[in-house]
Amino acid sequence: MNLIVAVDRNWAIGYRNNLLVKIPADQRFFRNETLHKAVIMGRKTLESFPGGMPLKDRLNVVITSDPNYSVADAAVVNSIEKALEVVKDYKPEDIYVIGGESIYRQMLPLCDTAHVTKIDYVYKADTYFPNLDEMDDWQVTGESDEQTYHDLIYTFYRYERIKK
Repeated sequence: MNLIVAVDRNWAIGYRNNLLVKIPADQRFFRNETLHKAVIMGRKTLESFPGGMPLKDRLNVVITSDPNYSVADAAVVNSIEKALEVVKDYKPEDIYVIGGESIYRQMLPLCDTAHVTKIDYVYKADTYFPNLDEMDDWQVTGESDEQTYHDLIYTFYRYERIKK
């Protein structure tokens, strides 16, 4: 299973239920990676999308503790186990965890590949992703050239879990 995330220098991912910055190339990368695949997210992540609507042309799985929560065109579940059941017919490489912080932390142990866009800037933030550079079981296996968007510098990284 994969996860996909954009982080700043401190591995921050959001502030007040919004992305820290929207970089068109990063958004294209996200779209191209997840299109026609399964995405697993928390309720707040879904609600941060335009209109609070699921992503088009993907199986959207939303994890929430609210038993009355429902949204059209998405599978709403109340546990990681139930989310995994919904996506069981997908190949692991076609499943992407897309946030937020709590879902990333809970599902990181189940993922083998992480697509991380690192933005060379420090934002005001209230949500964070675990720092994979400080974890012995993750290694960088791919890195793009440095990219720029206006005055921002960012790089796409691929991390893979080290098999022991």
